[in-house]
Amino acid sequence: MPLHPQAEALRQQRSEAGTPPLYSLTTAEARAADLADIQASAGNPEPVGSVEELGVPGPGGPLTLRIHRPFAHAVPAGPLPALLYLFGGGWTLGSLDTGDAICRRLTNAVGCVTVSVDYRLAPEHPFPAAVHDVAAAAEWIAGHAADLGIDPERLAVAGDSAGGNLAAALTLLARERGGPALRHQLLVYPNTDHGADTPSLREHDDPLLFNRRSVDWYWGHYLADPADGADPLASPLRAPSLAGLPPATVITAEYDPLRDEGELYAEALRAAGVPVQARRYEGMPHGFFAMAGVLDGGREAQRYAAERLREALQ
Repeated sequence: MPLHPQAEALRQQRSEAGTPPLYSLTTAEARAADLADIQASAGNPEPVGSVEELGVPGPGGPLTLRIHRPFAHAVPAGPLPALLYLFGGGWTLGSLDTGDAICRRLTNAVGCVTVSVDYRLAPEHPFPAAVHDVAAAAEWIAGHAADLGIDPERLAVAGDSAGGNLAAALTLLARERGGPALRHQLLVYPNTDHGADTPSLREHDDPLLFNRRSVDWYWGHYLADPADGADPLASPLRAPSLAGLPPATVITAEYDPLRDEGELYAEALRAAGVPVQARRYEGMPHGFFAMAGVLDGGREAQRYAAERLREALQ
């Protein structure tokens, strides 16, 4: 179907404003522009019971966690389920503020404690720094469940775009290390294969939307050596086996160069015996999940994600 009218209106706004592609900017400029764009389209941040930040040990130094808690009157007494949410931005852009609106909505809609981690960014810290940071955060959360008031048996991971890639990588690493136990993985238009040559990558070259040049730019920052792209922790689709991974929800967008590799990953998980629900949002571009303030599809996808997480974490 054509690009959704709401998404087309945003595209036209960018055209009229002469908005340059992020990949044409310096890293610092792109980080600032990306955050401003996301905050402008995410909608009003929902109030939650509380938000706090704390520092925890990480492999490259302290990591900052942002912890969103639901209102006490809205959830049952006792330990709550927990969600580790990993923001997107091509491993190069993004911060705790990037995914804050999403974390707030999921906290309220799922009735869980949502934790986001300010993992290290490339190119200053290339692969596998981010993977090791999110693994350290997950292990710390599980190990301090009692202090956090969460149930370590009801822990899920989620992320969008590069955050979805990191979420998938985390499940592989947790399987290899024997923990922490993850109840579910929510992967929103994830990168899953460096050097992929799919129809969706070839088709989407519109400079006013996230396109194949965007994908190349991010991978170029993330991988210090292109050969690292063969590592399953960078390209989960290349893992020799996906058996035994947590049940998954995979969300993709029609107008997204990453569409096919996200859907191929869902198929590979299913073939390995992992329960999967995959849903493509027609007419939507990459990034729509974070644009719930301006795209009905973004709000619907967040509702669907919350429904899947709620079922998995009950």
